[in-house]
Amino acid sequence: MIMRPGQPLLLPASPWFIWGTLLAAFLLNMVLSMGGAGNGAWIPDLLAITLVFWAVHQPLRIGVGIAFFFGLGMDVHQSALLGQHALAYTALIYLAIVIHRRMLWFNLPSQSLHILPLFVMAAALQVLVRLLAGDGLPGWGILAAPLLEAALWPAASVLLLAPQRRAHDPDETRPI
Repeated sequence: MIMRPGQPLLLPASPWFIWGTLLAAFLLNMVLSMGGAGNGAWIPDLLAITLVFWAVHQPLRIGVGIAFFFGLGMDVHQSALLGQHALAYTALIYLAIVIHRRMLWFNLPSQSLHILPLFVMAAALQVLVRLLAGDGLPGWGILAAPLLEAALWPAASVLLLAPQRRAHDPDETRPI
């Protein structure tokens, strides 16, 4: 793949780091849902952000099956309708993999704008599944979560790409 000008050369992502960040995001989601806010509709889904990040940057390692597995885990933890998060995560990851080549050509704020419709679609899928099951509308707070998730995208990108960045000053042991 031809890199855009000014983009730094990155080291390969460690599978241990990828899985560690996914598990940490899963646990952080669990802690946030048990906190004072409870299962507030406005709370950003950190696991969804992390899954989308790795699906965009490592589409051969993170796919729809992993998203389905983590979605079932979130369904069980939140006592939600079984398959609600799994459906949303699989659709989210599928669409993220579809646009991953295009997205990487843009800067981080533009990437956030590309990701925003995906997060809105995932939230809409969850609301639709709840409505089909006979639950009521969650309220206007559901619109805040995709906006917060898209706003957190640049911070997540900087944080998750940090271990892959090369040193700026090459020497005899780091020639590139």
